[in-house]
Order: sequence, then C-alpha cells, then structure tokens
Amino acid sequence: MRETLEKIKAEALEALSAPDANIEELRIKYLGKKGELTAVLRGMGKLSAEERPVIGQLANEVRAEIEAKIEAFQSAAKERELDAKLAAEKLDVTIPGEKIRAGHFHPLSLVQRQLEDIFLGMGYSIVEGPEVELDYYNFQALNIPKDHPARDTQDTFYITENILLRSQTSPVQARVMEKTQPPIKIISPGRVYRSDAVDATHSPLFHQLEGLVIDKNITMGDLKGTLEMFAKRMFGEQTEIRFRPHHFPFTEPSAEVDVSCFVCGGKGCRLCKGEGWIEVLGAGMVHPNVLRNCGINPEVYSGFAFGLGIERIAMLKYHIDDMRLLYENDVRFLGQF
Repeated sequence: MRETLEKIKAEALEALSAPDANIEELRIKYLGKKGELTAVLRGMGKLSAEERPVIGQLANEVRAEIEAKIEAFQSAAKERELDAKLAAEKLDVTIPGEKIRAGHFHPLSLVQRQLEDIFLGMGYSIVEGPEVELDYYNFQALNIPKDHPARDTQDTFYITENILLRSQTSPVQARVMEKTQPPIKIISPGRVYRSDAVDATHSPLFHQLEGLVIDKNITMGDLKGTLEMFAKRMFGEQTEIRFRPHHFPFTEPSAEVDVSCFVCGGKGCRLCKGEGWIEVLGAGMVHPNVLRNCGINPEVYSGFAFGLGIERIAMLKYHIDDMRLLYENDVRFLGQF
C-alpha cells in the first residue's frame, strides 16, 4: 500500500505540474469520493494495527502535498489572469484627452436671468405659481368676468370649465395680493399658454415676466421711472421709453410701452421698421376692482403692474426673426449664444 501511495503522489504531482492541467478534473481523480487516494484509504481496514497509523500518516501527507500543489496552481492561474487583465486595461497617459463639450444657457434662460437680475436689483422678489390654474384667478379676479371680450384674445386650453392652463402670469399676482398685505413688490416669470397657431411670432406656449407693486401713494410716475431703469439696463443707457394709451381690463389707466430702437438710436432701421421705436411691454395702474377682489382697499393703496414676453425681448436683443428657432433645439442655432 505504501508503494501505491507513493505512485499516486508522483503521478498527481507530475500531472499538476503541466501548464495546461485541468485542476478540477485532477482534484476529482485523486481526492474525490471515488478518487484513487480515497480508494486506498478505504482499504486501510485490512491492515494490521501496526501498519494502519503508518499508512494513515503517509496518506495524509500525500493528500496535503496534492492539495498544496492544487492551491499553488490556482494561485498562479489567478495571478496570470490578473496580469493579463491589467495589461489589457493599461492606459497610455500620454494620449491627449477627449474634449468635453460644455453646455450653456438657452437664450430664453439668459434673458430671463438678466430680467430677474435687473428687478432683483430694484428690490423686487421673485414669486412663482401654478401653470394649471383656476378660471377665477386667471380671469375673474383680474376684472375679466365670463362674458368679457378680452377672453377672446387670451383664449387658452381648458381642462374643465373652471380649470385651465394659465394664459398669463397675472394669477400669481392675484394669489399674492390675497395672502399678503401691502407693501408688495414682486415679479412673476414663467410659462404661459394660449390657443395660438404656430408662426414666426406666435406659439401656444411662451414665457412671460410680470411685475406688481402695491403700496400707499404709488403713481404713474413710479411706473415710468421703473420701466426707464429697466429699459436702460436691458437695452443700453441711451434707451428712452414712451407710453401709448391702451386698454387692459386689469389696469386703469393702461399703456403700451415702447423703447427707442437700440440699433439705430431712433433714426429708423429694419429692426424698428423705420419707426425708431419698438413695442416691448404693456403696463398700467392696477384697477381698483382688482384690488377689491383681492381684499385690498383701493382708497388706501394703489399700485402698478407690467408684463412682457421673454421671447419678444430675446428676439429683439439677439435679432432673431422667427420665434420657432427658440424651440427647435438646433445646436447650430443655440451655439451662437
């Protein structure tokens, strides 16, 4: 039996020394339940009491040597595998890196941020509100009852008879006036919706920024001074403004506000269509009915409001002649800004 164990040991160690040895097959062949070494150990019952411990010790030594050889083979195989993996993943740090293209703000975002900075500098706070609005806040609280013809020019998208997509950001002003006692000094930028066909100057979705000031002794002069400062900050220090009489249901008196053309200085050019002036926004003194609807006494407080289209300001500022370009996500166009 000693000779058999020595033979098994020699054969096993030789087989495990081969570089292409199948370790699992050899482990089963020599150490498995039906392996050669196990078969020898099962025959130890036939040995004498004197031989049994000697052969048992030898068998354990043979098993230990075979297991050590298997472990060494496996460790070497893992090391070779790791070396191969590291070689495959090796990086050449001298190769120039790939340029990462950095994004930038959309022209509408650029203009909105500039507008916000201008009015924040004048002490205004930014307030936002829901885009899905109640008919009451979008129209009725703003002095536009259900049968008012102004609803035709602000036709929007209705979810139910009383729930709609807001057609202006003025509902934010109504909500603020309901919950806040004067003084109030806010701007409300955001998306608005109207049932307009898409063309070069119209879109069913666009952006507005509206402002509201309510306090004691607020006059049209305060409105004019505010808008003059806005115009100079946005279009240049040489910019002048003018008011033209107009009608808005929520302001009285109301005005359309023009700025002197910042390209030709008022002499007349393609941008201002030869007139020297460009219409940019609407404004006026808050109608007493709007103050009453929102729980503010018009005998004590007065105020002004104004509203402008962010797309219109962006188109003027960057000389864009088609609003659709702002929504097409063409990087060739957007990359210019």
